[in-house]
Amino acid sequence: MSYLPPEILEMMVPPRNKKPGEEGNKPLQKEPLTLSPNAIEVLKKRYLIKNERGEIVETPEELISRVARAVAEADLRYEAGADVSAVETIFYNLMARREFFPNSPTLMNAGRSFGQLSACFVLPIRDSMESIFDTMKQAAIIHKSGGGTGFTFTYIRPKKDLVRTTHGVSSGPVSFMRVYDSATQAIRQGGVRRGANMGILNVDHPDILDFIEAKDKPTELTNFNISVGITNAFMEAVEKDQMIPLINPRTDQPIRTVHARELFWKIVHQAWKNGEPGVLFLDRIEAANPTPIEGPLEATNPCGEQPLLPYEACNLGSINLGLLVENEKINWGKFRTIIHQAVHFLDNVIEINYYPLPQIEEIVKKNRKIGLGVMGWADMLIRLGIPYDSKDALNTAERVMAFVEEEAETASIELGRKRGLFPNYQESHFVEKGLKRRNATVTTIAPAGTISMIADCSSGIEPLYGVVFVKRVLEGEELLFVNRDFEEWANREYGSFPEHLLGQISETGSIASIIEIPEEIRQLYVTSFDIAPECHVRMQAAFQRHTENGVSKTVNLPKAATEEDVAKLYWLAFQLGCKGVTIYRDRSREGQVLGFDSKQRESV
Repeated sequence: MSYLPPEILEMMVPPRNKKPGEEGNKPLQKEPLTLSPNAIEVLKKRYLIKNERGEIVETPEELISRVARAVAEADLRYEAGADVSAVETIFYNLMARREFFPNSPTLMNAGRSFGQLSACFVLPIRDSMESIFDTMKQAAIIHKSGGGTGFTFTYIRPKKDLVRTTHGVSSGPVSFMRVYDSATQAIRQGGVRRGANMGILNVDHPDILDFIEAKDKPTELTNFNISVGITNAFMEAVEKDQMIPLINPRTDQPIRTVHARELFWKIVHQAWKNGEPGVLFLDRIEAANPTPIEGPLEATNPCGEQPLLPYEACNLGSINLGLLVENEKINWGKFRTIIHQAVHFLDNVIEINYYPLPQIEEIVKKNRKIGLGVMGWADMLIRLGIPYDSKDALNTAERVMAFVEEEAETASIELGRKRGLFPNYQESHFVEKGLKRRNATVTTIAPAGTISMIADCSSGIEPLYGVVFVKRVLEGEELLFVNRDFEEWANREYGSFPEHLLGQISETGSIASIIEIPEEIRQLYVTSFDIAPECHVRMQAAFQRHTENGVSKTVNLPKAATEEDVAKLYWLAFQLGCKGVTIYRDRSREGQVLGFDSKQRESV
């Protein structure tokens, strides 16, 4: 059922007899590429092709042409006479206008000899030395190609458990995580960034306490994000102050019991102390598994928004919402066109992708999962005149993401008619719904951190981190980011951006306490630490209600936040239907990714 009232849909969406991307009778032409100086620097550091001497031999326009051409050529696999040139132009313009960008590996590798285009993978680890080290080798190959990996270490027997073949004892999952971390440290992803991992351990594993504290020291597991896999039964036990059994995965038998509430507060304390572990709500994730016949969704990608089956990968992309606002209204017709073009783009990526392992290619092509999401959400709200921390913002979030969900599904159904359904369709839950789709999933909200810098928009669905802030890219270069809309307001109000104002804002990134700025402007340009923590969770939940996969969102807390605040947010996220939650208390970790002074800056 549509979340949008029919009368509103009728007003907002143009007739469906016009094909997405069709521009009347005008021939399609490539449009000029407009990038900010910061975007150009990011492209130089990470994306543009370099020769053997490290010299850049590609322009931004050539990069986008390379990607658009490679992705468009997939059409020939379904239609011998396909107008690849026209499709290439459509895809080129999507990126040239900064309306849509795919995940980083697609930008880096499409059209190159090693065309690994997926952002994220999940690899299985089972309870044997062969599995543990075979998977580590597979992860190394993926990291080299630009992808990130997620694992659950839950199947590994606990430390000091029996190893019958050697008559010795096991060292436990955390010890093997350290081995993986060291291997990741030695590899640079495609020569442009360090590998990234997600490590997961279920809450009933006997080594769960060691896992919770595995990143207590800032030098430990620096290439891992970690999350505790939490069940509904555990949350119920916490609520009722009950004991829970810890299960040895080797025998599937309980070996001792612990107080659920005590374990919960240990997770809370460590998250309060340094931002990890996060939590994943496993039952909620599995309830959305479209193809349970292939097994459970046992792990996620490094940022937690993409639950995947063993060996599964996903191709992600994000629409720049801020560019859809015209005269303080959303251009829903333009929005619909971009959604359909983006789904076409991402489905094509599956066809031209290079798969580093045959197991990955097999499961990816069986399910054909894609993850279309959004970025520039804070920009859209500002241009609509809606404060981020308002009820109107939550309502708008649901309208926007419901529209993405409905139109992405419609686009997938249309592709299914032309190209065929995903092979696991008959074993999926779509059969009983009568939805004949090309893709087992179509929506994911990723953090879009780097591609948002290229698109010159706010990151993912986050509020503004700061009206002014500093970010460091590889090789230590600092980039100053000033919110474009606020800069335009300041130029209109003052004639130019006053130096004293820039200096004041640079100290904290916030304008909340700068009295000379009108109150309505201060309310509109709220930053991540200006808004109440529960607002972060409610916004995540609003988007999650209309997202098939997960939602990447950081709940930022002020430094003065308490452990009780963290606990309340966990419960709120659980009650509101989030699939997981990541909490970060300001300055709880040395060297933040984003910051406002030199003490808080770190390479990203």
